[in-house]
Amino acid sequence: MKKLLELLCGLLSGIALFAIMALTFFDVLGRKFVSRSIPGSLELTELLMVVVIFAALPLVSLRGEHVEFDSLDPYLPRWVRTLQQVLVNALVGVGLLALGWLMWRTGGDFASFGETTAQLQIPKYPFIYGMGVMCALAGLVHLALMRWRVQHGEEPREGTAL
Repeated sequence: MKKLLELLCGLLSGIALFAIMALTFFDVLGRKFVSRSIPGSLELTELLMVVVIFAALPLVSLRGEHVEFDSLDPYLPRWVRTLQQVLVNALVGVGLLALGWLMWRTGGDFASFGETTAQLQIPKYPFIYGMGVMCALAGLVHLALMRWRVQHGEEPREGTAL
């Protein structure tokens, strides 16, 4: 399951990032050489950024690469650090699941109202639904990490420390 998550989220995020790069490249070429920009390039870039960020969220959670403040960790006993990680994963997991549910509801509202982007008239609801699914997936990852740490007493993985 972990390999499938890494493959699908990584592929989705990577393709969207490549599309942003290609869009920006051709947009700049068009402006420089033919004095014409690609219509709606800003909207497309914004939508693709949503895909990059939210598709990567479950991977960041899975790999423990969130920014964290760990100045007190050397002074805390191992059992306190493990308990802290379990509680943090539980709270973040429940919070992300709730956020995913709210985004799913918002996607339904956007679909029923026919919300679209201003220039290209691209429907917004598929992106909102995708954000909800990725938040919920990241929430499930955090709940799985919480359970893993309880069963195995594993030290938390290193993230980016401040």
